Amino acid sequence: MSLISCEIQRKIVKDIEFEAPYKFNIEIENQVTSDSNSGHAHHGNNYQHLAYDYGLKGDYKNALRLWDLGYEAQINVLTQEQIDSINNSYRVTSATDYIFSKAEQSQVIIINEAHHNSRHRAFTKSLLKKLFTQGYKNLGLEALSNGKNKDSLLNHRGYPILKSGYYILDPQFGDLVRTALEIGYNIFPYEVTTEADGKEREIEQARNIQNEIEKKPNQKFIIHCGFDHALEGKLPAWGKAMAGRLNEFTGINPFTINQTEYSERSNKNFNNFILRALDLKEPSILLDQLNNPMRYERKDSWTDIAVLHPNTNYSNGRPDWLFLSDVKEVPITLEDMEIAPPIMVLAYKKNEDINKAIPVDIVEIKDIKDKINLALKKGTYQIVIINQKKVSRKFEISVE
Repeated sequence: MSLISCEIQRKIVKDIEFEAPYKFNIEIENQVTSDSNSGHAHHGNNYQHLAYDYGLKGDYKNALRLWDLGYEAQINVLTQEQIDSINNSYRVTSATDYIFSKAEQSQVIIINEAHHNSRHRAFTKSLLKKLFTQGYKNLGLEALSNGKNKDSLLNHRGYPILKSGYYILDPQFGDLVRTALEIGYNIFPYEVTTEADGKEREIEQARNIQNEIEKKPNQKFIIHCGFDHALEGKLPAWGKAMAGRLNEFTGINPFTINQTEYSERSNKNFNNFILRALDLKEPSILLDQLNNPMRYERKDSWTDIAVLHPNTNYSNGRPDWLFLSDVKEVPITLEDMEIAPPIMVLAYKKNEDINKAIPVDIVEIKDIKDKINLALKKGTYQIVIINQKKVSRKFEISVE
């Protein structure tokens, strides 16, 4: 990864009226402080929702930090003997290559995410192009609003908007949707349209997916869901999760992928012990001596494979996995602008409505001299800057 060599040409700066759909970091941190002071610090849910606030901005590092505040994270200490044992028992191989090999024989792939984790969305996005050539033409997203709030124009419009769904606000999730539409996927929601929860929610989600499959029985489907909905087998709380119900209702055995269990924590000492024992360079799976993949298992439930993500390296504060394939690190300076920090910098594609669209990237700075490195593909972008006092401006840049 390297900074793009050409100087970014900034076009004319205009004052605009703009309402930021995201919280500033200080607003989130003030909420953390007030929760701590009011005695709510032990409630993981409060931190979880604040982690979501960071996740929606694509602020990966802070989202991990807040998530871990909500749990009693354990430091996993390993002996050299344990590390050697894990490395001798398993062979590390590319998760992407393995998924593509299994996708050939499957009709439905179900892959999960943690709702605060942008990296999971980026990984699913990285699979879309090749899977499309393997016959996967339909993408079901739990995060899309459904029922009366459904974004019925999404496939026609070609990009997601703020009303498309809560978690879709994350620029990485927005770009997953945008990329899928550019490739040619049909995207559909399958979340419940009733008040159903628990067992009933799993059943209704599976029925909604079943209805989509029955409309196109010869086509292939990718389902991107949250956490435990990808589990097959039996679950005490729900009987079965969505993936298990879908198998029951359709007779299709889905290829299920868990990427939440073996992802890094805010401190690598909190990582799962298997993740700690390995020196991973790319999203990986583990094969045993018989070439069987390590599954994610929990009592009587499982997913077919578990993806292990390597620890993130940061360049100028940005995660390295943002800059894979054709995404460039684009430096922008605001030093000549008189605008009081903190400042949110949002990048929108030129042809998208800045008051409705999901931005392609977001960076927040505390000081006007701070480095801003946006993760952008080749193209023209509207850059919106806004501070807490709602002073907002817009200018265009072109990335060659």
